[in-house]
Amino acid sequence: MTGDDDSFQIRPGKVRDRGAGMARVARPRPVRHRPKSFTAQVSLAIRRAGGNPNQLSGTRKASGRCNARGRGAKVAAGLKGRNGWSRVPSGVRTRARRVAVKARIVKLNPQRGGTRGRQFVSAKAVDAHLRYLERDGVTRDGEKGQVYSADNDVADGTGFLDRGREDRHQFRFIVSAEEGIELSDLRQSTRDLMAQMEADLGTRLDWIAVDHHNTGHPHTHILVRGITDDGKRLDIAGDYIAHGIRERASDIVTLELGRQTEQEVSSQLEREVDAERFTRLDRMLIAEQDAGSEFADLRPDKDMALTLRQNRALMIDRARKLERMGLATEQTPGVWTISPRAEAVLREMGTRGDIIKSMHQALDREGLAQQRAYAGYTVHQAAPTERIVGRVVAKALGSDELGERMGLTIDGMDGRVHYLEVPAANAEHISRGSIVAVNPPPSIARTADENILQQVDASGIYRPSAHMESVRETMPRIDHARHVQSHVRRLEALRRAGIVERLDADRWSVPDDLPERGLAYDRQRFGKGPRIDQLSYLPLNRQVRHEGATWLDRTMLEGGRETMPHTGLGGDVRNAWEARKQALADMGYVHDLGGGKFRAPSDLIGQLEQAEVNRAGRKFAAERGLSWQPTETGDRVSGKLVGQAQLASGRFAMIDNGLGFQLFPWNDALGKRLGQQIDGIAMSGGGIDWTLGRSRSRGLAL
Repeated sequence: MTGDDDSFQIRPGKVRDRGAGMARVARPRPVRHRPKSFTAQVSLAIRRAGGNPNQLSGTRKASGRCNARGRGAKVAAGLKGRNGWSRVPSGVRTRARRVAVKARIVKLNPQRGGTRGRQFVSAKAVDAHLRYLERDGVTRDGEKGQVYSADNDVADGTGFLDRGREDRHQFRFIVSAEEGIELSDLRQSTRDLMAQMEADLGTRLDWIAVDHHNTGHPHTHILVRGITDDGKRLDIAGDYIAHGIRERASDIVTLELGRQTEQEVSSQLEREVDAERFTRLDRMLIAEQDAGSEFADLRPDKDMALTLRQNRALMIDRARKLERMGLATEQTPGVWTISPRAEAVLREMGTRGDIIKSMHQALDREGLAQQRAYAGYTVHQAAPTERIVGRVVAKALGSDELGERMGLTIDGMDGRVHYLEVPAANAEHISRGSIVAVNPPPSIARTADENILQQVDASGIYRPSAHMESVRETMPRIDHARHVQSHVRRLEALRRAGIVERLDADRWSVPDDLPERGLAYDRQRFGKGPRIDQLSYLPLNRQVRHEGATWLDRTMLEGGRETMPHTGLGGDVRNAWEARKQALADMGYVHDLGGGKFRAPSDLIGQLEQAEVNRAGRKFAAERGLSWQPTETGDRVSGKLVGQAQLASGRFAMIDNGLGFQLFPWNDALGKRLGQQIDGIAMSGGGIDWTLGRSRSRGLAL
C-alpha cells in the first residue's frame, strides 16, 4: 500500500522557469543578459579551460596546402594549445616564459613559366633589408649590427643573399623573449632555436641572424633560405610558423631563466594597467566579453577561469583606464562593454609610442633632443599633404621590421620633427645627415608655369631674352641667366609631352592654359605617394666650407632668408649661413665689407658650380687617363655615357669621347642610356640639347 508521501505528479514548467505555480520575486536587472544556448555554454566552458571552441574537430576550416605539404605540421599539432601553467610540488602555480615571434614569407622568384608580379620582392630590396638590419645603433654599445650564423660569429650576409638569389622565397622571423634582457647569450639561444627547428623540419637550414638591442626588448632578426639541404624547395607548415616556433623558443628561454610564478606574472600585469598600447589585460577583457557574447562580467560572484579570477582587480583597473580613453563603458557595477575598436586603437597607440621613442633617441644621438619639443613631433600615418624640407636624422626599417618600408625621421625647417614611412626603393639614395624634400602629389600649378605665362606676348610667344630683361629690372639680386634657364628647362620637359612647341632658340609657342596642362602633366608623372628628393648629400656643417654650389647657398640667396625661421633647423641654417659668408670671402668669391656685411656677385651660384665641376672633372679625367675638356655654349658634345657623378652642385653625366672627359647636368632621361653613345649641343645656362642614339634625329634638351 502506498502512502500519501509517495504520491506525486511532475508538472514541468517552461524552460528556465522556477516551477509551475511558484511565486516569482522580481529583481532589478539594469543589464539583460541573453540566455545562453547549450552550444554557447559548452563554448564558454572550453574557453575557461584554456581551449578554443572554434578549433574543435570538424568545426575549423581545412588547413590548406601550406599545412598539407609543409614540414613541421605533426610537430606543431603536438605543441599547439599547450597549457603553459602547471603546479610545482609545493602547490605554487608557475608558467613557461613567453616569447613573441613575427614571421613573413618573402616571395623572390615565380615558379618556372610564371610571371613576376608586384608581390615579388626585388633583389635590390632584399639587399637593402639586410643593410638596415646591420645599421648603426642596434647593439648594446650603439654599434653596427653583426650578422652571425650557426657556426660563425661574423658571417657573410652578402654571400648568404647571393646563395639565395634563385630561391623561390625567403623566411624572415623576429624572435623576442619577454625577459630577453636577462638572457646571458642571445646568440646561443638563437642557435639552440634553429637547431631545434632543423630537427622538427627534418633538414639543415641555411640561415643568418642579427641581434638588436635598440628597443626595450632585445630581439633577433633571422633570415632563412627557402631551400632544404638537398636543394629542394622548403615549405614550412603554417601551424608550425604560427605556433611551433613560439613554443620551441619558449622552451629554450624557460630552460635558462626558469618558470615564472603567479606573483611574477601579476607584477608584470600591474605595469600594463596604465599602458597606452594593447596589453594582455585587454586581451583578457575582450576574451571574457566574447565568452559572454555581450559583456565583460567582472563581478566577484561571476564564475570565470582561474587566471581571470586571480587578476580580476587588475582587469577592473584596466577597464577603468579604457573608460577614460573612451574605449569601454561600465553598464552596471562590475559589468563592462569593451569597444569593438579598442584593439585597433590601442595597437595604433602602441606603434605611435614606439615611433615617438625612436624619434627621441635619434635626436638624442645628434644632441638635439633638448632643443626639439615633444609637441613638435609629427607622425605621418598617411602621405603628408604639405611639402617637408629638412635634415634626415635617422633612417631605419619601418614599424613593421619584416617589411620593405623605411622609416625616416626628418628635422624639418618648419620647426617640427617628422616621421614617415616610404617604400625602401624610394629611400635607397637617402643617407643620414642629408637635406631632403618630401613632396606630396602636386595640387597646384608650378610657379615656373605661371611665370612663363606672364611673359607670353599677345601672339602666344614666350621669349627667353625678353624674360631676361624683365627679371633684370624686377629681381636684381638673383642670377638672371640661371633663373631664365630653369624656365627654359621646364619648357623642354613640356615640349616632350607635346604641350608647348619650340619655334627657334628664342621663341616658344605656349598655350593659354599652360598652368593647368602643366599640373596635369606633373600629376601623371608623379605617381602614388610622396616623392623624396635629396637636395644635398652634404650635411649642413660640411656645406659651410665646401667650394661648390651648395643647398645652403641656393636656399639663402634665392629668397629663403626672409622666410627662414629662427628656431629649430631654421636657426641652425641661419647660423651656418653666417659662417658660410665668411668662408666664401676667404675663398675669394664674395667681398667682405666689414661689420658682418658682404657683397656677392649676381652669378655667385654659377661661379661656385663651375669651380666644382672643373675640379671634379679634372679628377675623374685623370683617373681614366684622359684630358679634361670644359665646354662652351654652342660646342658639340659626343661620346659614351659612362656614368653619373653626385656633386654638391647636383648630379652630372660623365661623358668619355675616347680622348677627353666632360661633365654635364644629369637628367633622368639619360638613365637608360648608360654605356651608349650620345650626342648633343651645349646651350646657354649649362644645358645640353641631346640627340639620344646615333640613328635618331629627335632631340632632347635638358
